[in-house]
This record gives sequence, C-alpha cells and structure tokens, in this order.
Amino acid sequence: MRIGVLGLQGDYLEHHQVLRRLGVETVDVRLPSHLEGVDGLIIPGGESTTIGALAERYGLMEPLRRMAEAGVPIWGTCAGMIFLARDVGRPQPTLGLMDVRVRRNAFGRQIDSFEVDLEIPALARVGDPRPFHAVFIRAPRIEAVGPDVEVLARLEDGTIVAAQQGHLLATAFHPELTDDTRFHRYFLEIVQQASRR
Repeated sequence: MRIGVLGLQGDYLEHHQVLRRLGVETVDVRLPSHLEGVDGLIIPGGESTTIGALAERYGLMEPLRRMAEAGVPIWGTCAGMIFLARDVGRPQPTLGLMDVRVRRNAFGRQIDSFEVDLEIPALARVGDPRPFHAVFIRAPRIEAVGPDVEVLARLEDGTIVAAQQGHLLATAFHPELTDDTRFHRYFLEIVQQASRR
C-alpha cells in the first residue's frame, strides 16, 4: 500500500511520520506524476487558499478530481477538509468533491484553538471505540451535509467535525498531531476496502 500526502503547504510531514510508524509507504505529492501508483491520498491542514492556489499552479486539480472519480480514497484534515468541500461560502479553489458546506475558521483565530475528547463510534471498526482526543487549530466546521454523507463526529453542541462520503473522509481536527493512530488506521481500512473492489 502506498499513501500519498499532498505536500504543497501545511503539516504534511506529520502525516508521513504517522503513516511510517504504521509501516505504510508514503509519497510526497507535489506534481500530477506523483499520484501514479498511489492507493490513497491525505490532504493536510494548513492554509486552504494557499493549498488551492498551488494545486492550480502545479496542474493538480483535474488529476485529483479524476483520482476521486476513479474511487481512490482521499482524506482531508482541517484545511484539507475545506479543499475537499463542495461549498465553502466564498470564492476559492476547491476540489468540490464532498457534498458538505464548510465554514472556514469557524471557531476563531489561532488563540481560540482547543482540544476535546470526541465520541466517534466508527473507530470501533479499527478495534477501539474509546473517545478520540481531537486537536482543533483555526478549525473549520461542517454546517450542512448531503444525503450520501455520514456524520462521524459532533461536538457537544451538535457541530459536525468529521464526516465520510463513501471513499472520501474529512476531519476538522488534526489526528496527525496526537499519538493516537486510530484515524489513520481508519483511513487505511477505507483504502483496503477500495482496493478490493
């Protein structure tokens, strides 16, 4: 299994480190040719407008869309979730793949970053249903989901912070910034299921 991590901007190195700890081969994706032979892709946190602008500049937008249409799993964390979304409420380059409406910086500035334990029943699929300690940094939130989107996690006030649409996964928080590998293992399960189809 080879997992690509979009390495245009943001905390892509942390995703590489988690995946390598899990014994997974990783590829730093910066050009369309880097997508060849990749079984899944992670779009990291960072600055969503910068990621979008660089993806356009390096000709990645259409290859990424074709990859998703071919059923290759993609996971967006924080800015990556914004980049995956169909509606972000403002003009900026996005892939428009996931049927969610996302609000950027929904919880405030960097100083308003926070951590919280989330109940995520889907993580029982990787054998451990205990709460997941989630790190939110200038995080977005999902304000609405389409009929084919499964909500995976909410804050206590009902705010949606993780969702899945088939082979597409999105989290408003940063699993790569914790020692808990369950979300990465959950994504790898999605990749394995897709490869069996």
